Amino acid sequence: MKDKNEVLIGLKKAQSHLGKVINMAESHEYCIDIMQQILAIVGLLKSANQKLLADHLNSCFISALKGSNEARKKEMVEEILHLEKMNSK
Repeated sequence: MKDKNEVLIGLKKAQSHLGKVINMAESHEYCIDIMQQILAIVGLLKSANQKLLADHLNSCFISALKGSNEARKKEMVEEILHLEKMNSK
């Protein structure tokens, strides 16, 4: 999947950025500046999550729905509903 590489890049950027934000907090930099950087990290993580979800829906989920295993179909739907519930909190 081409998005997997993009996901990894985004996660690595978030990881690197988080280290810098921790340093900002340890240095007692201006709170608003730190919060803005935290929101940038959250954006990177949300983007990675969306790409993973899209890939899952377009591969694993579709495969399960095309199959004959009704328990697996139900499980896949429940997983998506669970993720959506977690995302809405």
